[in-house]
Amino acid sequence: MREVSRSPIQVALTTMSESLGRPDAGPPRGVAFFDVDGTLVPATSSAQYLARWLGHLDDLAIAEAGYDAGELSNDEVCVRDALGWRDHTVAEVEDWLRGLPLVRGIAETVAWCRAHRLEPHLATLAWQSVGLHLVGRFGFAGYCGPRLAVVDGRYTGDVECRFDEYDKLAWAAAVAADAGVPLSACAAVGDSRSDLPLLARVGLPIAFNASPAVRAAAAHVVDGDDLTAILPHLSAWLDSSSHRPAR
Repeated sequence: MREVSRSPIQVALTTMSESLGRPDAGPPRGVAFFDVDGTLVPATSSAQYLARWLGHLDDLAIAEAGYDAGELSNDEVCVRDALGWRDHTVAEVEDWLRGLPLVRGIAETVAWCRAHRLEPHLATLAWQSVGLHLVGRFGFAGYCGPRLAVVDGRYTGDVECRFDEYDKLAWAAAVAADAGVPLSACAAVGDSRSDLPLLARVGLPIAFNASPAVRAAAAHVVDGDDLTAILPHLSAWLDSSSHRPAR
């Protein structure tokens, strides 16, 4: 299986989408990081949703359960999942992603963050194709995640760039540094094991429809089907002395 060597910072730079620009109101006050699978995509993962179309849902569900239980690494899950993408086209996947199940209030939450100079990014282990789709659909400023190899518009079944929860933390730190703020001036919203390293470092960790471990690590726990339910916590935090302004 063809792979590329990578460091977290290299991954941080090569998996981000093009910036959508920063608001004219001034530099960011902070960054808000949003997980995808189990957070924006409720009760399942984008990989499982796509695997239903690709034809290997049962195998992937077993692999993801192994990751959640700590028995498999994200690298191992990605390699298993990637095989099911072989010979499918980028255009097919983009078409399927239009039906991706999502919580309500994503567009409104992104708009609120931008209006309050809290730069919104996707901090996820979902495939790059998912991050690109959601950035284009909702206006997030960037994304991270593993990348599948593509040749002539078709997936090869290989993982071109691997990515795990610690790479996600390193990527978030690079994004914050680029925005001119420390991680203590950032918020993160997540639900599962892959979010724990980042939640432990940001100034405002929020659990959204989360596992017991994430609930225990969060400053606030929110349940529901509308992402805007987190906005009162973001607003209070931005106005509080515990939020460190941009350097």
